[in-house]
Amino acid sequence: MTEGAARILSALRGAGEARLSGEALSAQLGVSRAQIWKHVETLRAAGYQVEGEAGGGYRLAAAPDRLYAEEVQPRLATRWLARRFVWLDTTDSTNRVAADLAREGAEHGTTVVAEGQSAGRGRLGRAFFSPPYANLYTSIVLRPKLDTARAPTTILAAAIAVADTIAAFAGDPDAVEIKWPNDVLLGGLKTSGILMEMGAEATRVRHLILGIGVNLNVARESFPEEFRALATSLASHRGSLVDRVDFAARLYDNLEAVLDRHAEGGFEALRPRFEARFRMRGRRIRVLDTVVGGGVTSEGTATGIDADGALLVEHDDGSQERVVAGDVTIAKDLQR
Repeated sequence: MTEGAARILSALRGAGEARLSGEALSAQLGVSRAQIWKHVETLRAAGYQVEGEAGGGYRLAAAPDRLYAEEVQPRLATRWLARRFVWLDTTDSTNRVAADLAREGAEHGTTVVAEGQSAGRGRLGRAFFSPPYANLYTSIVLRPKLDTARAPTTILAAAIAVADTIAAFAGDPDAVEIKWPNDVLLGGLKTSGILMEMGAEATRVRHLILGIGVNLNVARESFPEEFRALATSLASHRGSLVDRVDFAARLYDNLEAVLDRHAEGGFEALRPRFEARFRMRGRRIRVLDTVVGGGVTSEGTATGIDADGALLVEHDDGSQERVVAGDVTIAKDLQR
């Protein structure tokens, strides 16, 4: 959106139900009435319903269901997150865009949002179903003062913020849980995934790219068949559509608060909140090791989360394992 159109939008919002004449807008903004008309047409092209009659002035009748900066930022309480806001109608992957921006020097908190993705990615290279104008696909550039050994718990911190936001909108907070390390489940079904990628210099983090996808208003029956039995959306769960702008703003507020706490006290400061939504304890799981051994599978019972965010597993022979990276599934015979 052009700066002029954004100023017109702000003026119309400030007027509420009252109409503003082209002459009044021209005087207020210091531009010609012809420019006012062009800016209004820009708003209309972006999906805003701007009423206007000859001699009657302009009035903002409705805003589009779009995650424009002009919609999200006025609702934010953040200090640094999403203050630089990049909106895209569609892209291959918001993580790819954010990574490019990070390499170009984008500041801490730079946020990318796309209405749709053609190649959305989850962990381990999996595809993330990304239909347009229904969900939230966002990636954030972070520049924390962390060494590479402590960086992985950032994704656990992010899961807390996502889970708390989903719980606030679900109308059923107890139905929200975290599946270690990065999935948020609603009623036992995946509704959000988080992907983190790191740029480093020796043992210091240069930047992190935190990618978050949340299924908000997509109908469950529209999921690809292979996902349908495993995933849901917030709207499907609660039976009504979600205000995507409100959700995004709430998520960014929660995320900034959680990441600030993580920066101050590490994962240990957040572990009680993570464990409150960690429902895997006592359940039989299988772990596909994606780092050591290139795919070794182990099985056991999840017993908890360690101070550094590692998943604690007890094997049948009584031996204990700390899982710091891997793909975890809940054994089918214990699934709900």
